[in-house]
Amino acid sequence: MSPTARLAWLTGRRAARQWWSTRTVVALPLLLLAIPGSAWGLSDPKTTLPADIPLDTPMQMLFVSSLFILLTATLAAVLYAWDGVSRDRASGVLEVHLGRGMGRRGQATVIAASHLMVTTLPVLLLAMVAIFIIRIRTGSWASFGDSVVFLGSTVLVVTWYTAIALLASSYARDQGTAIAFGVGVWFLFTMLWLLVTSVLAGLAGIEVGSTANAQWVQFEAIVDLLSPNGVYHHLLELRLDSVDRGLGAGPVLLAALAWTILPLWWFQRRMERLVP
Repeated sequence: MSPTARLAWLTGRRAARQWWSTRTVVALPLLLLAIPGSAWGLSDPKTTLPADIPLDTPMQMLFVSSLFILLTATLAAVLYAWDGVSRDRASGVLEVHLGRGMGRRGQATVIAASHLMVTTLPVLLLAMVAIFIIRIRTGSWASFGDSVVFLGSTVLVVTWYTAIALLASSYARDQGTAIAFGVGVWFLFTMLWLLVTSVLAGLAGIEVGSTANAQWVQFEAIVDLLSPNGVYHHLLELRLDSVDRGLGAGPVLLAALAWTILPLWWFQRRMERLVP
């Protein structure tokens, strides 16, 4: 078996083992309810949202449904990956794997790829179903560009959380610390980031929370580049003509590239230096 084929076989085997675990019993219903369910509800002509949030186009509906994706798909990524390294390390399995002849780089690739596969594939499939549901309910397809950005951005944000969770797991020495790191990072970016932004804005002397204040809107947009959730919304906003927070496509794409490369590179380096 060639090295590439061996990597693919090990990745698929590890992903299948994770997919048939009890975690899927928790993650899959959440994803089913949140992604296709939100598309079904938001595409109802009788649906109205507070704060005059428009639901006139398929892309606007997909943009609002991204809130439900952030709550469930990213949590599923953490659910699968929080002990991706720490469990094998604590049980001694990691030391055995590292002694089988495959280099640490190969082991890191198998771990990262298997976790990405087990989370991104169902999320991507359900996101496609959401686009199809909106077509059935409204009679209009999301444009090709809107669909590509929505699907690509959704895969990216799941990738970012998976890489962060694996990186945190590689530093944890036990299961308790691993889950605390994973859930803590998810909670910070999903629940507390607005508080962090508000504190920083207050320290900078900027009026907090006023959408009429262009300085606050731009400051919030800049700080959002430091959050995977914020970059995800920035990517989707590139397809909305009604949204302009003072940043062009350049900084957003650069931030997305950084969030994609840096955590995976850091995880690779961590695995190369890890003491089992």
